[in-house]
Amino acid sequence: MSVHHAITKHSTKQHEILRTFLQLDQLREMYIEEAVSLCKKGVSFSTDPINKVTTDINNLAKQGVVPQRKLVTVEMVQEYVSRQETN
Repeated sequence: MSVHHAITKHSTKQHEILRTFLQLDQLREMYIEEAVSLCKKGVSFSTDPINKVTTDINNLAKQGVVPQRKLVTVEMVQEYVSRQETN
């Protein structure tokens, strides 16, 4: 395998990891917004969908190309909503 081919293959793999990360991160943000919206309405919500995507992101991050994300708790969402309401 030529050096050029190896570099191209490596670059393509990193690009694919980044593309997947961006898709997952966008999905995670959508789930967070949904949880915040439900919390503001006083409706019961779960952070399970957020954390499923977060786990996928963190598994992808183990390859060293993208950052990890923190798992989210119900309390974190409630605290965020509470702070927004006081501002």
